Amino acid sequence: MLLKSPWEPYLVVMNAPPSERLVRALADDILEGRLAANDRLPPHREVAYRLGIGIGTATKAYAILERRGLVRSEKGRGTFVAALPGSREAVIDLSVNAPPRIVGQQMLARTLLNISRNIDADLFARYPPDGGYFEHRRQMAQWLAWLGMQMKVEQLLLCNGAQQALSVALAVASKPGGTIITESQTYPGVISLTRHTSHRLVGVETDREGMQSEALDEALGRTSGGVVYVTPTMQNPTTATMGERRRHEIADVCRKHDALIIEDDVYSLGSSGFPPIAMLAPERTFYVNSLSKTVSPGLRIGSLVAPHHYVDKAEVALSATSSMVSPFSCAVMAEWLSSGIAQTLRKSIKVESSRRLDLARSQLGDVAVFPDHEGFHIWLPMARREADNFVAASRAIGIHVTPPAATAVDPDANDGGVRLCVGGPELSDLKTALEKLSAILKNSALAGRPQRSHV
Repeated sequence: MLLKSPWEPYLVVMNAPPSERLVRALADDILEGRLAANDRLPPHREVAYRLGIGIGTATKAYAILERRGLVRSEKGRGTFVAALPGSREAVIDLSVNAPPRIVGQQMLARTLLNISRNIDADLFARYPPDGGYFEHRRQMAQWLAWLGMQMKVEQLLLCNGAQQALSVALAVASKPGGTIITESQTYPGVISLTRHTSHRLVGVETDREGMQSEALDEALGRTSGGVVYVTPTMQNPTTATMGERRRHEIADVCRKHDALIIEDDVYSLGSSGFPPIAMLAPERTFYVNSLSKTVSPGLRIGSLVAPHHYVDKAEVALSATSSMVSPFSCAVMAEWLSSGIAQTLRKSIKVESSRRLDLARSQLGDVAVFPDHEGFHIWLPMARREADNFVAASRAIGIHVTPPAATAVDPDANDGGVRLCVGGPELSDLKTALEKLSAILKNSALAGRPQRSHV
């Protein structure tokens, strides 16, 4: 005799199809502990009847949850809540900017099984072209088109992660020791990269839409042959997203000074609705993206779209790195893109990111800057001394956050802040961390002082 399910079916109130609302309801109850491991879920037909939805809709929702590893189905017995891995670390790390964990064991096992049935031995028997096989590049180009970026396949090169794509773009766009102009608070990875390559990094003022076009115009006017590195969507670390007008202004300023652009679009989940700068100034923009942030951190496949007259140089620079994209990763990418799994993962990441941001708002809403759409990090703007004190206090209670020195272009600047990454930790750990950080802020000089600027 099968036990009655403890779950009472409901749909989350949100602007989405019924299947997504059902997924959100069950995911919330599983991840927040209201449903325990091995709890039985109601049959598809019962859920459909009680909610007034189609059986196919309920089946689709259950399938999405199973692919995420939140439930498991047993033939003849039904569907059950899967056991989730608990936190194994005493330290809660909010310093690594990763998307929420979506890929489950069953999804990965099914992927490996499908790959084994259709594996092409030539992928492992010979060296691939420097920029990747044409079919894999075509699939990546289609994926980027879904995210709003249109290009010719011949312009796209596959890299071993977005960091390698940035390195190649930097090597082609700027001479050794050249000047790179970026936001005053920027991605820690590009700060480390430019220090390694002995480039001079110059920060310009930002506002709620990111890099200011007037400040960029002034900086380029003082620089000969400067290259602009910019993150228009979900800027790291400030969360700013440029509107379409600002993107046109940035492109126009770079044309005026004949400056090349490196556009980092890895945080775009296709939600901003604005065109990449690379589509507004394709003749001078190197466009970087990655599957690590939009699908899964373990799928380290970066993409570099180069202006057509720089493609050959980019291929040479990529070849010089002696680090080709993994054939196995490409096989996983091909399976997920062709089967639609990648789109399912992207949508699930968007939903889970929104939920985590809502949780952070409930604890830090008065002092933090949040993105206008889905994302994995939030920004706490504060003076450098306050930021250093906050980092020290957080570390003392076992919480790691991004220190202000990691994101500041000018190490002597007084203004700055702390980035909190909310995507990586288990949900229970994230709740604990946010509650503790909120207590630190309430007891600090920041209590009751709204923080609205990005710098």
